[in-house]
Amino acid sequence: MTETPSSDANTPRFLDAGEAALVVEFGATVDPAVNDRVLSLDAALRARTPEGVTETVPTYRSLMIHYDPLRLDRSALVEAVKDLSRADAAERAPGRAWIVPCCYDPAFGEDLAEVAEKIGLASDKVVALHSGADYRVYMYGFAPGFAYLGGLPQALGLPRRPTPRPPHPEGALMIGGGLAAVASFPMPTGWYVLARTPERLFSARRDPTFLFEAGDTLRFEAVDAATFAELDGRAGAGEVVARRAEPRP
Repeated sequence: MTETPSSDANTPRFLDAGEAALVVEFGATVDPAVNDRVLSLDAALRARTPEGVTETVPTYRSLMIHYDPLRLDRSALVEAVKDLSRADAAERAPGRAWIVPCCYDPAFGEDLAEVAEKIGLASDKVVALHSGADYRVYMYGFAPGFAYLGGLPQALGLPRRPTPRPPHPEGALMIGGGLAAVASFPMPTGWYVLARTPERLFSARRDPTFLFEAGDTLRFEAVDAATFAELDGRAGAGEVVARRAEPRP
């Protein structure tokens, strides 16, 4: 990967990822303002896509732009991005707020007791902290529908495990490395599983296939095991069981 250095902190960096992708990097931190710049550029490119751009992939702090170098010169793409970055970002719609049901019972929060012990709090205090926060969806990655979240309370900021634990279930709500996540497929992981949601973040039968968008805000609402089973059945039949909410002031 080669790099075009920026002249100041407010100017994006341009990094080549192979011969057919350009990474536009806006910062080095997990920060809503930095992510807003990423999402604003993504929205602008989607609205006025230069000929030759084939796909855009937003992350915490950067946007990867895949393009066809036989149809679009790199320098022309950089200039187009600079023009769009300077443009008004108001065209991006504000993120939506969601309430997402989840169950913290031991059968669903397999690592809850371990987390409570590691940070010196009771399990119900861990649940209160986790379910009392607002989480920003920063990006999808790793697997279809695997949502990376910011907003984890500082008291839950455990480092990830030194070695992976056995596969978590679909819909696992996890923490690790100061971040939170919602998993979509069972996989081994270094994150800690606190709960599970019956909602399907990814469904090939649904349009859009990804339920949440980067920039959306999630709150987790605790339900008991019986309610989880009922919601899981409805979600399995294709119903969206998370519900929209008003953003908190």
